Amino acid sequence: MSPALTPKKLVTIVCEAELEALLLPELKRQGARGYTLTEARGQGDRGVRDGAWRASSNIRIEVLCDDAVAGKIVDMLQTRFYADYGIVVFVVDASVLRPAKF
Repeated sequence: MSPALTPKKLVTIVCEAELEALLLPELKRQGARGYTLTEARGQGDRGVRDGAWRASSNIRIEVLCDDAVAGKIVDMLQTRFYADYGIVVFVVDASVLRPAKF
């Protein structure tokens, strides 16, 4: 691996689109410096989420951050949203250029 790369965490959240307005400010409060948001479709425990209308739409939010922020995000999601919403979260190791951006 290039010495110019710095280790970070990539937190990926796939959830109901209606959570967008609630989650984005909360991610910032947990220390995220930015995010990438895309529409997502798929099938899982809650059936097919085809995005045909807002109630059947999912979004995918990705945040690159350090370990501490990743932990805060995961804890917040589990505490505030897991019981009531369709949401999947996973965290993987990532290596980034320009680590000051994250």
